Amino acid sequence: MRLDETENVGDHGYGLLKSYQPFPGVSDELLDPSGKVRPVWRPFLDHLSSMSPEDISDRFARGNQYLNDAGVYFRQYGQNEALEREWPLSHIPVIISESDWQIIAEGLVQRAELLEKVVGDLYGDNRLVSEGYLPASLIAESTEWQRPLVGITPPSDNFLHFLAFEIGRGPDGTWWVLSDRAQAPSGAGFALENRVATGRVFNEFFARANVHRLAGFFRRFRDHLLDLRGEQDSRVSILTPGPLNDTYFEHAYIARYLGFMLLEGEDLTVENGHLMVRTVAGLKPVSVLWRRLDSAWTDPVELNEESHLGTPGMVQAVREGNVTMINALGTGILETRALLAFLPRICQHLQGEGLKLPNVATWWCGEETTRSYVKEHAETMMFSPARSTALPFTSSQTDFIGKDSDKFRKGILENWIDSEKGNLVAQEAVTLSTTPAYDEGLLVPRPMSLRVFLARTHKGWEVMSGGFARIGKGESASAIAMQTGGSAADVWIVGERKPYRETLLHQTESPFFKSQPGSLPSRAADNLFWLGRYVERAEGAVRLLRAYHARLMETADPDAPLVAKTADYLDKIGVPPENPVPEGLCEMLQSAVNSAGKVRDRFSVDGWLALNDLAQTANGARRVMNENADIPRAMSLLLRKITGFSGLVHENMYRFTGWRFLSIGRALERANRMTDLLSVFTGPNAPEGALEMLLEVGDSAMSMSRRYAVSLSHATVLDLLAMDPKNPRSVIYQLTDMKEHISVLPGATDRGYLSDLARAILQVHTNLAVATPETLTPEALEEIKDQIAFLSVEITDAYIR
Repeated sequence: MRLDETENVGDHGYGLLKSYQPFPGVSDELLDPSGKVRPVWRPFLDHLSSMSPEDISDRFARGNQYLNDAGVYFRQYGQNEALEREWPLSHIPVIISESDWQIIAEGLVQRAELLEKVVGDLYGDNRLVSEGYLPASLIAESTEWQRPLVGITPPSDNFLHFLAFEIGRGPDGTWWVLSDRAQAPSGAGFALENRVATGRVFNEFFARANVHRLAGFFRRFRDHLLDLRGEQDSRVSILTPGPLNDTYFEHAYIARYLGFMLLEGEDLTVENGHLMVRTVAGLKPVSVLWRRLDSAWTDPVELNEESHLGTPGMVQAVREGNVTMINALGTGILETRALLAFLPRICQHLQGEGLKLPNVATWWCGEETTRSYVKEHAETMMFSPARSTALPFTSSQTDFIGKDSDKFRKGILENWIDSEKGNLVAQEAVTLSTTPAYDEGLLVPRPMSLRVFLARTHKGWEVMSGGFARIGKGESASAIAMQTGGSAADVWIVGERKPYRETLLHQTESPFFKSQPGSLPSRAADNLFWLGRYVERAEGAVRLLRAYHARLMETADPDAPLVAKTADYLDKIGVPPENPVPEGLCEMLQSAVNSAGKVRDRFSVDGWLALNDLAQTANGARRVMNENADIPRAMSLLLRKITGFSGLVHENMYRFTGWRFLSIGRALERANRMTDLLSVFTGPNAPEGALEMLLEVGDSAMSMSRRYAVSLSHATVLDLLAMDPKNPRSVIYQLTDMKEHISVLPGATDRGYLSDLARAILQVHTNLAVATPETLTPEALEEIKDQIAFLSVEITDAYIR
């Protein structure tokens, strides 16, 4: 029904809604059954009505820019590749009244408690199967049933700590549960980002609207996880499959937001039944692990032997009660679609009441004869009551299907799910409610579903006051997934009173104390070390490319001695200058992006943006530049962006162990490259102009003119670029910097003795410190370069392996 013009929504509001017509027989979130705007929507609609189309467009762009700047993406899978796509935000939020949400929350809390009892029974006494409430084949034949976990009770006595439920509103206005997510529920981090982006789009309205906040939900869940640790020196960590996972952004975001370590399976090991993380300070205990990968992949010894994502011995650590898994291993069995058919009866049996939020209608068709019949006739069957009663159901199936046989009709068999032995589930097609989406200046109805999150806290289950809405691309609910063109929207729960403004910070009256700094996982140290090396390697290449092209423009002769020798050197280091922006340079920057991507939880948004912008600028220049372009100017632009990134990171990064590994990588690469350049361009056969070019590449021409009263010579260049402890471009400066960082790393000394790494850096530093410009021959410089390169091996041996 169209909105009547007499409704008080303003002229612009009527214009926005002039084509808004819910589909026949479909519930709508904006309009009630009589076609009037629901009260909870009216203030927002009035606010939207006051804006011009241009203002709305600008505001939507503001939200999109935030998501782009924050690096929010989803991975879209094609036939041959997986691509990172921009986050598809539907800018109009889904608005639900507090009273309506209370009904949803009560129903989902009841369901969470029910699922806890079900999974506890399945891995415990197994009464639900033995007493006939669940068919044994449904459990035994499921790939999510993890037999090695039978009989294991979690240390917390709870299997479930974080859940998500997919829900939708049916045509009669009732909310239905479409599916349960207990394995490794995703979307909570994206819900936070949707909230920030939508809040920026409608910042004035949001500030005064009574929209429930999200931070308190995460704070109380974080505190619950910390309480589960037991020993204070143990850690809460998040286990991710890695950067190639489609929700890796969320894993890194949540880890950074909550302050937990983000780990991969290779970061962990099991010693004497205890789960330990490999850090640069040695093995440290992990007693709470929020896993974001499926149970089967967590342990290649006792679960899926093909897994390269897990940790051998993980199940044993769980079995001995030394780690609390969030959620417990094996809880993926709760996501079995067929389980929905039995939950109403189980709820009545276990909790003495019916489900407060009903399931979408589901039927279990597990017998072999039924499977064969339906598979054979599925395309031509008409599921009329008469025909459905003719299906060869057994008496046991009649308990679950026969009494509802009149509900079978054409199209009711939406899909069937086959386990390895072919179990079949019939599920009623769901007609989802619609919600407003903005399309070419108008609000239009689009199908939607909600993902709602529940977390266990010290007070019991808590429902996030909001969630993650999926919005269909068109009228069809089949296009609701982002992989098929759907979008995501924020969910606003609006109350009568202004909500208490909560933050993630824990408010306490306890005495202040400083927490111990977190340990750095060895894999993170490795990636930070190489991030520093790749960025510095790229900077050195850019400086040399700029110098080369400037001299080529001056001489117009590629065979001129200095130009030719520089070209040979550039070719040696992997950036041949035939192309204005060599592919090797882009590969260096992409390697830096890849290293940073593996430590996204330890990287600021600004730093990540600057690094991506740098890589994209280089790739863009490589596509458009030609040999006639002003290449030195383009190199200067890249150089400014590189140094801008380095300055941003090094000025703002907290001085913890990760910063030290990043700095060590940067210093090692700079020392290695400068030593190599000096050995090549200060020798007796160095072409004319080589010394001036070294000063330019070493950004030390001004220092030379101020530092030395004598004319330019080999001795002065070697003194300034190799031995001057005050020149931040000199080799000795970098070695001093490395020596200081290494001296405070864990294990730098052992019972008063220097470690092998500390001795190695001291040795090369001393060798250069006692040298003179006269003794720094190309051969001596080559030897020092080899000693510097060997430091990388020592660092790997000491902290990475």
